[in-house]
Amino acid sequence: MARKFFGTDGIRGTANRDPITPHIALQVGIAAGLAFKNGGHRHRVVIGKDTRLSGYMIEPALTAGFTAAGMDVFLLGPMPTPAVAMLTRSLRADLGVMISASHNPYEDNGIKLFGPDGYKLSDETEARIEALLEEDLKPQLAASAALGRARRIDGVRDRYIEFAKRTMPKSCDLTGLRIVIDCANGAAYRVAPEVLWELGAEVISIGVEPDGFNINRDVGSTAPEALRRKVHEVRADIGIALDGDADRVILVDERGEVVDGDQLMAVVAQSWAEDGRLSAPGIVATVMSNLGLERYLGGHGLSLHRTKVGDRYVVEHMRAHGFNVGGEQSGHIILSDFSTTGDGLVAALQVLAVVRRTGRPVSEVCRRFEPVPQILKNVRFKGGRPLEAATVIAAIHEGEARLSGSGRLVIRPSGTEPLIRVMAEGDDHGLVEAVVDDIIGALQDVAA
Repeated sequence: MARKFFGTDGIRGTANRDPITPHIALQVGIAAGLAFKNGGHRHRVVIGKDTRLSGYMIEPALTAGFTAAGMDVFLLGPMPTPAVAMLTRSLRADLGVMISASHNPYEDNGIKLFGPDGYKLSDETEARIEALLEEDLKPQLAASAALGRARRIDGVRDRYIEFAKRTMPKSCDLTGLRIVIDCANGAAYRVAPEVLWELGAEVISIGVEPDGFNINRDVGSTAPEALRRKVHEVRADIGIALDGDADRVILVDERGEVVDGDQLMAVVAQSWAEDGRLSAPGIVATVMSNLGLERYLGGHGLSLHRTKVGDRYVVEHMRAHGFNVGGEQSGHIILSDFSTTGDGLVAALQVLAVVRRTGRPVSEVCRRFEPVPQILKNVRFKGGRPLEAATVIAAIHEGEARLSGSGRLVIRPSGTEPLIRVMAEGDDHGLVEAVVDDIIGALQDVAA
């Protein structure tokens, strides 16, 4: 069955337009609440959010839906996505919800759901909720005496701060390091600087003045220029940039160079392999990770297992095959020894532990391989199925033939926007660029 509401990362769209309206949020609360009620105990759901203005609209609508289904609601306020996943388990909730559109601008918002184990829902569970959304749910609403209650929970920030600190090796702290942290004016604007400070670092914070509109605006992991400037200005040892819900991270070294998720995974994989901490001889990433990462891991006796794009698919493969390190080039890093989802701050702490242990600067620690030339371009389309056009299919086949044996080609529709993403990589930059441009041209002819 085609998915009407759920995409690659929950439900997402423009706030106050379908499907991110109070009406649909209310229905999602009812449907998800009914789907996760099992047994006669008091059921509970935890709800966190980032700092978008529309969170004030979505949060009470979801709360009304869950209480109507008979679930008690614990409201966390602004909290990182990984904190919501952790607190879902810690508070023994039946369901966790994060209201966020991650790295998107403030106009967008989304609803991410976590099961009682703290993991994002499977496709099958999301399909079950979608099926309920098509039904008349009125007969299944809770009786008047069985309605849920809602209350705000105090102390949850402290819980996450202590959790994050405990992921560092016991003998390691950050004393003497000058760190710039960019919280994207998002969900981690309070907790992330506090964690770094309590671990001993000198902390300079940017992106910590949310106003409902400025989340991800010229700050955060998708806009690292502000972080690069601040690292240079204060002569910091490292810069850390989170996104709006803090489930992804990129770093900036002391020279101002950006370090992406592929390099971070290489650092953690080799470090954990040397310490005997890898649960399997390799890691999991998506089809978008650079070929250079795959070659680097192979040179150290480690494998790279690829999934389709989306950190949930990385997690599913990790769980199914026993891996404890995985992630995406964009900076979603999943370390299942600690968390059930991407945690940008925890991933940064693991890299900082390597920096402290080796005594080497970040520019040396985090440059594990030379990426092969990789080009990614997008084409926006209004409707239809441009990837099925004969001219596009022919351009794709030709591109695959030209890259055969020396590179890769990945074409996919975005799971969150009306875009077709075209990525190619290989040792010959000119060839890679020509292949991408030819396919983009064919797509533009049919997508206009």
